[in-house]
Amino acid sequence: MSTLFTPFSMGPLTLANRIAIAPMCQYCADEGMAGDWHMIHLGHLALSGAAILFLEASAVSPEGRISPKDLGIWSDGHAAALAPIVAAMRRHAPIRLAIQLAHAGRKASSMVPWEGGANIAVGEGGWQTVAPSALPHAEGDTVPLALDDDGLARIRDAFVAAAVRSHALGLDAIELHAAHGYLLHQFLSPLSNRREDQYGGSLENRMRYPLEVFAAVREAVPASMAVGVRISATDWVEGGWDIEQSVRFSQELSAAGADFIHVSSGGISPAQQIALGPSYQIGFASRIREATGMPTIGVGLITEARQAEDIVARGDADVVALARAMLFDPRWPWHAAAQLGARVDAPPQYWRSQPRQYKDLFGPAA
Repeated sequence: MSTLFTPFSMGPLTLANRIAIAPMCQYCADEGMAGDWHMIHLGHLALSGAAILFLEASAVSPEGRISPKDLGIWSDGHAAALAPIVAAMRRHAPIRLAIQLAHAGRKASSMVPWEGGANIAVGEGGWQTVAPSALPHAEGDTVPLALDDDGLARIRDAFVAAAVRSHALGLDAIELHAAHGYLLHQFLSPLSNRREDQYGGSLENRMRYPLEVFAAVREAVPASMAVGVRISATDWVEGGWDIEQSVRFSQELSAAGADFIHVSSGGISPAQQIALGPSYQIGFASRIREATGMPTIGVGLITEARQAEDIVARGDADVVALARAMLFDPRWPWHAAAQLGARVDAPPQYWRSQPRQYKDLFGPAA
């Protein structure tokens, strides 16, 4: 029996298998509003056979967008724009739905990737960024304003309001984005956090604000909604955030009631030196899973069915997440199930596509 296609629970949330679709920014929202592309894109992925689909990073405030085209959830209007998309997926697919709540911090106000991704200056259509400290992400970028107590409270409350809207939409889970060099990660890393108050300096202090945001979000939604965190396990920069600090942070999150941890890496500095290769981040996930016992999602150049099967069968991660591989092959879970001799969910409209040699791929398909 394939371990990849066995059920698994992350807190209150039961998954049909161990395959997740990682959040992937689409950079096509209008003033943060979801539109036709999101209906097509997310609806397409909802039929993939994966167990859970994470909606892309959704900004909790306008200045928290990575680019002017980012998806947002900072108002009831933004939630209303997402509602018909969520409803359509619910009607046609059993996939679990999660949202990644995010604030880009000093990495905000950037061009979309296919236009180069460079920082947009304030006088050229960009906006003033904020961060733990007044340190730009890269030379020449807008210097962010260091957040004061009022700013910290405002952003924490924005996360809470976004979480409440996400629950009202009927989503199954929330993932707080504390990875890839965005705001919550900026507080964690000593490379970006040079504060001299209770939110800077020691590891305990640098963890304080992300943990406060998590606690506020966890309290704002019922226990029936799973809440987890995506982290960068290492900055890939000497003197930066690393796996041992990630273990400690994950232990604190577990104690605070986190239902899962999603383990990625990098993004805090252009100086990063990433050792790329198949499954290159899975060792970090394994270390955190072993130290915390928390349901763990592993991600990073996972492209092959047997590769994913081996990861979960060995216990290196409980769930594997795919991003680019799923864009390239939106039926990746079907093909993986065929290769591994497993069953996968497919809509009845597609049952007749089942290849003759895989007579049980879609279960009792008639």
